[in-house]
Amino acid sequence: MGTFPKHIYFDHGATTPVHPEVVQSVNACFTKFYGNPSEPHRLGREAKQILNQAKKTLGSALGADPAEIIFTSGGTESNNLAVFGTAEAYRNKGNHIISSSIEHPAIMLPLKRLQRKGYEITFLPVDSMGMIDPQKVLAAIRPQTILVTIMHANNVFGSIEPIAQIGEILREKKIPFHSDAAQSFCHIPTDVSALQVDLLSISGHKFYGPKGIGALYIRKGSKIMPQIFGGGQQRGLRPGTENIPLIAGLAKACQLSQEHLTDRIIRVTVLREYLVETVRKKIQGIRLCGHPLKRLPGNCCFTLNNVSGQDMVDQLDQANIAVSGSSACAASSMEPASAITALGISCEEAVGSIRISLGYENTLAEVDYFLDVFPKIVTKLRSAANF
Repeated sequence: MGTFPKHIYFDHGATTPVHPEVVQSVNACFTKFYGNPSEPHRLGREAKQILNQAKKTLGSALGADPAEIIFTSGGTESNNLAVFGTAEAYRNKGNHIISSSIEHPAIMLPLKRLQRKGYEITFLPVDSMGMIDPQKVLAAIRPQTILVTIMHANNVFGSIEPIAQIGEILREKKIPFHSDAAQSFCHIPTDVSALQVDLLSISGHKFYGPKGIGALYIRKGSKIMPQIFGGGQQRGLRPGTENIPLIAGLAKACQLSQEHLTDRIIRVTVLREYLVETVRKKIQGIRLCGHPLKRLPGNCCFTLNNVSGQDMVDQLDQANIAVSGSSACAASSMEPASAITALGISCEEAVGSIRISLGYENTLAEVDYFLDVFPKIVTKLRSAANF
């Protein structure tokens, strides 16, 4: 088994490399535009201008008013603010929340905490392709329903949920609708008006921006209670001195992604389809998880029988290829295998899951190297396990 001249990164679903122009934007704010945007002097005004421009950039990408953008420390905080903030704001109206069985822990764990506090949570199942049925959302609504939160695209198997159809139902029912778009924003079109959402979470490090920065879109008129209290910045919804360097980096990453979004979608989808088609021909007992077409451009999630996902990850790492796999199979574990079993796949098969998530900078040569190495790894592992 040969080695590739450089390390191949196929784990963009976990995080992305920071774009060089993003690094430049961040560094400029650390060294030149370091003022506090709340201060009236020149350095403060310069920082404030960067803050306002960043809101315009994200607003343009989301089809939102810049005033509807709240900066956070990342997708986890955005999700927590959306869930806890909405639940608290509507507590006098009801205590019922609808979600799905495949949400990220940053949604699932806040909901379980609310459940322990007396809220009633309905976790809707998905079909064998990982899709939520909008009619099941409609059927689950009660007079006490105060929030629906369903992810835009799944982080493990990549299926893109019918958010717009669900949003249409909820808009008519006047029920707040949140979507976790950490995996989808800047990878597929994410227009809040088209999706008909009231709240939407994004995370900078998922689209070539810095870690530790994200945002929450909050539609005008939405009721939400702050979960952090301080100086009153960002309309008091998320106070604290704004992190201008990372905000500038987030905006730059967003701008760069939007400039080339259509081309990137096409290019990455072509690579994905080539990888999926070829690996199916080379390996027996392999299954593509998620929807075959309605999926994130770079997501290839497979299950393989008679082989461990963690062993595949380790062997690929030795071959200079970074991917992610599953390490547990329990409904309470929050591990990738739990998302796989939600598709109706057995636990035994789910522990043999692996996710390859491609980025725009990946090449055909890198995919070809993977396609040469991976079948040999699977054969070796199966032979060692006497399969």
